[in-house]
Amino acid sequence: MTDEADPELVEAISQRLDALRDRIARAGGEHVTIVGVTKRHPIGVLRAAMAAGIADLGENYAQELVEKSELLTGDRPRFHFIGQLQTNKVRLVAPIASVIQTVDRPALVDALVRRAAGATVMIQLDLAGIAGRGGCAFDDAPGLVSMATGAGLSVIGLMGVARPALSKSDRILARTSFERLRGLADELGVAEVSMGMSDDLEEAVGAGSTMVRVGSALFGPRM
Repeated sequence: MTDEADPELVEAISQRLDALRDRIARAGGEHVTIVGVTKRHPIGVLRAAMAAGIADLGENYAQELVEKSELLTGDRPRFHFIGQLQTNKVRLVAPIASVIQTVDRPALVDALVRRAAGATVMIQLDLAGIAGRGGCAFDDAPGLVSMATGAGLSVIGLMGVARPALSKSDRILARTSFERLRGLADELGVAEVSMGMSDDLEEAVGAGSTMVRVGSALFGPRM
């Protein structure tokens, strides 16, 4: 099997990518990296995304990341791991992911140091207070950044997921949490802030996001 992309799918994604870039520009964003979230999408979507010019792709599940990586025989994306990472799955993710965005506890730092010394990571913070989402508390983030950096990991920034933006008040809360995350990144001296998805992109970009994680607005419904 080759890595040839479906031309019609490439065109559809290209049009959505143009619309997404326009949304980012209208929200005041400059130099914002778009991470196309391809979890639960077939390998053809990844091929088409790369052909459309999306160099950064996000995956949430370790085994799915491994399987998709093995199916790509040509050019490869910069994979971002954006799901909750169990310590026993570090051995699967670390050799493939260019950036692991969801480091949120000391045990995970330790596992990465053992399996992937020098790995590029982001520290995930809990913006939503929703069980199962992952992320450390704001008060714990400076210590975790210091620990990870001191252990030799390359901490390039912070990551956060806001509550679903279902109403105007949700959007106001999202904007506030994004601004807090941006402020902490500035205090800690890290350059990247990964925040904002299809439904709350404007709030995130307006608050200073440098990296957005977008799935449905680029690729449509998942399998």
